[in-house]
Amino acid sequence: MMRLPAPSLDQVFMALADPTRRAILAMLLEDDMAVTDVAEPFSMSLAAISKHLMILANAGLISQEKRGRVKWCKLEPDALREASVWMQAFGQFEAVNLDAFERFLAKELGTPEP
Repeated sequence: MMRLPAPSLDQVFMALADPTRRAILAMLLEDDMAVTDVAEPFSMSLAAISKHLMILANAGLISQEKRGRVKWCKLEPDALREASVWMQAFGQFEAVNLDAFERFLAKELGTPEP
């Protein structure tokens, strides 16, 4: 069996950039779904949903399998691993506590705290 090259981070992030595709991924977290079931909650054509599914598949985020006459979509959770590792590098920075920062500024500027 020929192995396809792993999708690039660019492909994964491009696929995740669209809210419809993120919604589809969230739906597939629950279970595998037929393409027609994936399309049901969206107010767009089946062809438009198929294009979104193709982008997700090309990014390795989902796989598609034909079972009889029905095409099924399955989430591929490992596909986000490289993107997750890349994003975790930014986790070393502590989140800014805005309330503490506001108190610091008020003290430094000599203004009353809110």
